[in-house]
Amino acid sequence: MPDATFQADTRRRKVLALTLLGGMASSFSLAGKAVDKTPVVIGIDGEFGLAHSTSAQAVEFGVRAAVTEINEAGGVLGGRPLEILTKDHRSMPARGIRNIEEFAAMPNVVAVFGGRFSPVVIEQLPKLRETKLLFMAVWSSADVIVDNGMKPNYIFRLSLRDSLAMPTMLKSAEARGLKNVGLLLTNTSWGRSNLAAAEKYLESVDGPKIVQTTWYNWRDTTLVDKYNKLLNAGAKAMVLVANDDEAAVLVREVAALPREKRIPIISHWGITGGEFVKQAGPALNDVDFSVIQTFSFFNADKQPLSQFMRTAAKISDVRKVDDINAPVGVAHAYDMMHILARAINLAGTADRPAVRDALERLPEYRGLIKRYKPPFTPTRHEALGPGELIMARYRHDGVLVPMKK
Repeated sequence: MPDATFQADTRRRKVLALTLLGGMASSFSLAGKAVDKTPVVIGIDGEFGLAHSTSAQAVEFGVRAAVTEINEAGGVLGGRPLEILTKDHRSMPARGIRNIEEFAAMPNVVAVFGGRFSPVVIEQLPKLRETKLLFMAVWSSADVIVDNGMKPNYIFRLSLRDSLAMPTMLKSAEARGLKNVGLLLTNTSWGRSNLAAAEKYLESVDGPKIVQTTWYNWRDTTLVDKYNKLLNAGAKAMVLVANDDEAAVLVREVAALPREKRIPIISHWGITGGEFVKQAGPALNDVDFSVIQTFSFFNADKQPLSQFMRTAAKISDVRKVDDINAPVGVAHAYDMMHILARAINLAGTADRPAVRDALERLPEYRGLIKRYKPPFTPTRHEALGPGELIMARYRHDGVLVPMKK
């Protein structure tokens, strides 16, 4: 039978061996964590190459500002950095569909941020449904983008929605005593989405009367004939659904008319995603022109605004809010990126289905635009509501500022 000394030595050797094994396991675990620096990739699919457009660049700026803050704080998932990868669809649906295919095939891409043009996103929906790629809509406003029938739904929006935008624009006309309104709409799915929103709204309220609807095509070089049709139908105000190029054409043509023929133009926000002010030129100061927005940096709460501006100064030439181009695109993308990062951490993984589920159960979050209570739920993939909508005007220096209520 072994003596007591032998037994004690044996116990000591076992303890030492177990301690060494535990230490090695701990070292391997720590080493594993240390080397797991694989970037989590954030895609941006936008109209980067479209002439006069600033919207994709605004989305990238907002994402980049948030990513800078997140990475400086340690990244996501215990130390993985975020990286940004951009693709250009140039406002062409076929390019957008190809971009979605390419993003979906990249395992490190957790989600893609979309651009301004609803018609492009609408054409991408079948491919998004097929690939189950998480899509963050931070500018496009057509209702069907979120109301897409997907189960589960991989589309989340922090942006305007046409069924909220059109009532707000019509109410703006009514508040000014302008009861007869004409609609000038782009002949696209975005324009049709807005017509449906206007008709649905007016079914349930005794609001302004739509005296006539006229349509224009992308890249039309004159719109004054369509404007005159609305005037002849008795319109006292016009609701415009357009992007920057066509809106600038219209403003120049209206400014050339006699003053008594210049009715107020109440515009959707597509114009703010390009060089509208530059293209419209001095004529903009001769037209009564307002535009819907979801947010203004001029109205932002001091604390989140100060944080954003400090970051903006690190990554750009922006030093004051007046310097920010396409402001809603910047703000939407910035808040959405912070929300997405929180969902990644809540999920504990960058796997898309898990992150999708986490987006629906995030807690309350205070962002730049508002306090989200919470951002999304299983039955609500819209982060913004009617309470955020405001009307704005361009100052004489071309800066967009909120209208006084």
